[in-house]
Order: sequence, then C-alpha cells, then structure tokens
Amino acid sequence: MQAQLLRRTLPSLVLGLLFLSTPAMGVCLDKYQELFGQLQKQTDIMQRTSLLLDPYIKSQGLDKDGLKEHCREHPGAFPSKDALQRLSRREFLRALHTTLGSVLHRLTALQRDVPKAQDLEMLNRAKQNIRGFRNNIHCMAQLLPDSSETTEPTPAGPATSPSPTPTSDTFQRRLEGCRFLHGYHRFMHSVGQVFQEWGESPSRSRRHSPRRGLRKGVRRVQLSRRNKRLPPRGQLPR
Repeated sequence: MQAQLLRRTLPSLVLGLLFLSTPAMGVCLDKYQELFGQLQKQTDIMQRTSLLLDPYIKSQGLDKDGLKEHCREHPGAFPSKDALQRLSRREFLRALHTTLGSVLHRLTALQRDVPKAQDLEMLNRAKQNIRGFRNNIHCMAQLLPDSSETTEPTPAGPATSPSPTPTSDTFQRRLEGCRFLHGYHRFMHSVGQVFQEWGESPSRSRRHSPRRGLRKGVRRVQLSRRNKRLPPRGQLPR
C-alpha cells in the first residue's frame, strides 16, 4: 500500500520541484541556455496526456464504448504546428503566452464540472504549471535581441474565467472539455517541436533560412556564368 502511494506521489513531487524552480515574478534567469533548457523540460511535461487528458477521460466516464474516439481537437481551436513555425521568435512567444492565457480561463471553467477533489487538484496543478511556464516565456522574451517589447508577466492570482457556452447536455459539456484538452496537449507537442528548431543562442536558429538558400543559389549561378566566360589556360579568347 505504501509503495503504491509512493508511486502516485513521486511524479507529482518531481513535477512540482521543476515548476517551483521557475523564476519568481520580476526575477528572471539571465542565461539563455539555462532558461531555454527549462522551457524545453516544461514543454515535455505539459504535453503528456497522462497528466491531464487521460485522468479527465476516466473521471468523466468517456473511456467506455468507444467514446474516447470522439475526444478529438476541434479544427482551428489551437494554432497548428505550421502556423507556429511561420512566426518569428518574438511572435511565437507572444502567441504562446496569449494562447496559454486562454487555456487558463478554460481550465477554470472545467473545474465547475468536476466534482471530485482529486480532479480539482489535477486541474489546479495544471494551472500552476501554465502560470510558471508563462513566466518563463516572459523571461525568454527579455533575452531575445531588440527586446523593446516583451510579453506581460502572468498575474499571481487565479484568472477569472468566462463561462462556456451554456448547454443543458452534461455529456456534451464533458465531450467538449475532452476535445479541448486533446487540443491543448497537441498544441504543447507542436510547441516542443518548434523549440527543438531553435538554435543555441538567442540570435541563431537551426531552421533553414529561405533567404540564405536563395543567396547561395544566386552565387552559384554567378560563378557558373563567370566560369563559362573565362577561356582555358593557354588559349586566347576569340
């Protein structure tokens, strides 16, 4: 019994320690590599369905009779991976900060539909993780070059949430919550993929630059034309 309890609490303790290491409001890490590594670890954790979506599906009774198959993200509910990749670093951080702010509101609304204390604790933990992650986004924006405009830090208190679309169908509300959480985890997975494309410094990226490739192509064409104009050695031009 004690071993089973330890297996349940240990992951939560490790997760809590990671997000407790998030910089406090107004105090940011000034080392890009350290902050970037922390963002990557947090992203890896937040995309795990075992921490939010899977427990919600089970607690809401959506794991029976193939109902889980209907828990699919609404198209356009969250930015796609392609849309995120087209953004500059600063635009990406701003979009991430704003989207997660909306997620906080929606999680607060979901808490009204979960009667169990264990589920409420799960949602509260997820909200704390998101607040810590948004604070790190704010700090990362300050480390980017020309950071005259930065994202706003996350408020310390709980965010107020607008009520979801009223409906008398309890099952439909549960299904909408499930679809929302599926989209959230997919979004965080896309965020992690975009982070993997970032370089090792605030001003460099491992992503392919179309302009750079174009310049190389133009240079190759110019050199090939120049080589055609030059006569072979020992031969006078006609």
